[in-house]
Amino acid sequence: MKRYLLVLTLIIPTAIFAQIPEDALRYSFYPQNGSARNMAIGGAMGSLGGDITATYVNPAGLGFYKTGEFVLTPGFLLNNNKANFRETANQSKKNSFGFGPSGWVWGFGTRYKPKVSNAISLAVTQTANFNNSIQYKGLNNYSSFSEQFAEEFAKSGFTIDTVLYPNNQSPFPYTSAVALYTYLIDTVSTIVNGQRVYQVKGAPEYILDAGQAIRQEMNRTTKGGITEFALGFAHNNDDKWFWGATLGIPIINYSSNTTFKEFDTSNNSSNHFKQFEYNDDFTTRGFGLNAKLGVIYRPQEYIRLGLAIHTPTFMALTDSRTTSIQTLLENPDGNFKGTSQTFTNNQPGESKYLQTTPFKAILSASYVFREVSNVKRQRAFITADVEYVNHKGGRFSSDNEVPTESEKAYYKQLNEVVKKEYKGNLNFRLGGELKFNTIMGRLGFAYYGNPYKDAPSKVNRMLLSGGLGYRHKGMFIDLTYVHAITKNIDLPYRLEDRANTFASLKQQQGNIIATIGFKF
Repeated sequence: MKRYLLVLTLIIPTAIFAQIPEDALRYSFYPQNGSARNMAIGGAMGSLGGDITATYVNPAGLGFYKTGEFVLTPGFLLNNNKANFRETANQSKKNSFGFGPSGWVWGFGTRYKPKVSNAISLAVTQTANFNNSIQYKGLNNYSSFSEQFAEEFAKSGFTIDTVLYPNNQSPFPYTSAVALYTYLIDTVSTIVNGQRVYQVKGAPEYILDAGQAIRQEMNRTTKGGITEFALGFAHNNDDKWFWGATLGIPIINYSSNTTFKEFDTSNNSSNHFKQFEYNDDFTTRGFGLNAKLGVIYRPQEYIRLGLAIHTPTFMALTDSRTTSIQTLLENPDGNFKGTSQTFTNNQPGESKYLQTTPFKAILSASYVFREVSNVKRQRAFITADVEYVNHKGGRFSSDNEVPTESEKAYYKQLNEVVKKEYKGNLNFRLGGELKFNTIMGRLGFAYYGNPYKDAPSKVNRMLLSGGLGYRHKGMFIDLTYVHAITKNIDLPYRLEDRANTFASLKQQQGNIIATIGFKF
């Protein structure tokens, strides 16, 4: 993994605290959400059309509507996470409710041109569900969580008095200021070549220097999601060319609580360190704006070809953060507590900034067996999407009308790190449906590729899905189960002077999705 602590140690005003490269990936590396019918076929909707999900994938697919439709899509997500940290296996679970595309679609034709029609959709969906819990623990004789704070302070050039200056003046109110305040890190003097040298050291490093291991525990609970309201429009020209556009307004609501602990595993009560606990409460709120443009071409009745472009989402975000540390020391004994609010006027810290997500491009093809204008006589279809996501294109910038020079420098370097850390990747979705009069059976598969340029472990996501559908007299009910397997990594902390320790994650998610709809 590339090293990018230099970004986090930039000296910037305390009104801003570090966004990190993972923030760019949070809003781009998640699977396509859709109706139960759409998710049963792997989420492929780039050329198929005739589903409210087209509003969020390729709005040209709305052009297949000739009548109206009302849709509701509730869901239930089952998370089962396995983590391997320092050769120790860990497991955690977190279940939550969610929802897919719901709303209205109105299709209407023209009086004199029966093969020309238009459609409008008004929909809402949860494009991302952040409800999850990750836990892992293990023995580490290599590095300590405290070392990131020691590095930050040592390389800043500030004195202890400057960093510990209260009332919103400390340059590091959420990190090394609290660590210094609780003596998790401190300055120590040693004799090197006959000269006294001062260095910054974390209390757990005394254990590591003795060749022993510390026990580390990490627990992170995340909540929230991205809810996107969308207005879509499509035009059908002669049942051959379908054009569409969607205007989307995503509402971002993300919160996380991270607890990290380290313990002395020895029986030595005179090695200075016993244990510490670090807590980080973090929230992000905001909204954005994006557009989706698409076209579907039907050269033959049974063939559909699609192309869709998703513009970047331009988001205005506000972060709120509070951190705290409790340190227990030995010889001399001490119990020290501190919080970031000591340095932020007894209020949670707040940061406002702008973020831009990567753009997407989707190529798709579908083959419909016995394609006829009367959909009741259609017997089956297969469909596939190939999606490109430019993950390295995520960008951050200041929300201030006149950014300071330090803000400009900070965001410039952060954006450079995003470009170096991530890459564009390809995602694949494939599915099909077999129709038995009023009953449909469906199967699907999706693969989301590695967004990292240089990941220390394999990162990808696979979805296997299947479902049933029922359609009769203007009503339809669909039920789908999607099993997702995600391989990812989690870095509990980052150090500049050595390789970073990380946990390998294998997340298995079961998603039960139901869609009920009425045609009018």
